[in-house]
Amino acid sequence: MENRSTSPRGIMGILLAAGQGSRFGSNKLCHALADGTPVAVRSAENLRDALGEMIAVVRPEDSILRGHFDAAGIAYVLCPDAGQGMAATLVCGIRATPGAAGWVIALGDMPYIRPDTIAAVAAAIRDGALLAAPFTDGQRGHPVGFATSLKDELLALQGDEGARRVIVGHKEQLRRIDCDDPGILADIDVPADLRP
Repeated sequence: MENRSTSPRGIMGILLAAGQGSRFGSNKLCHALADGTPVAVRSAENLRDALGEMIAVVRPEDSILRGHFDAAGIAYVLCPDAGQGMAATLVCGIRATPGAAGWVIALGDMPYIRPDTIAAVAAAIRDGALLAAPFTDGQRGHPVGFATSLKDELLALQGDEGARRVIVGHKEQLRRIDCDDPGILADIDVPADLRP
């Protein structure tokens, strides 16, 4: 079900789901949560519930994850350059959503972020913020929102740092969204990170 979804005036969610997850020991994005939902599918559903429109970015060879997304009705685009690092995945997602009014970039291995937190990030971008991110206990978490004026900087990213360079370069303009959502810090790197 590879399809490309664009939102003429909406904030698009982009789920980065093309990582290898080598520390996990298996494909962590396909690992089932306690209710049986694969990690990346829950991450995508949270993004879709919050924004209405989103697209996941996956490796072409990850047929198992693509099958999970197909079954859940999750739109995705293939990223043949995913092996070059997270930036290539992000660039692929930006290019696949040319009509967006901004983006909320989320990670496929963070299934515990509440949709209302994601919606608050999108609302900040919609209201004119250049960048927005949730904070809890003084720590910045995910997802991060970006205004369309940052498109060229995002498209110029390379390597495995994701959008860190863009965030640091505009840190004074980052709109902080304080919340009580521990999911914004809870990524899954090893099996012990899964909640019972």
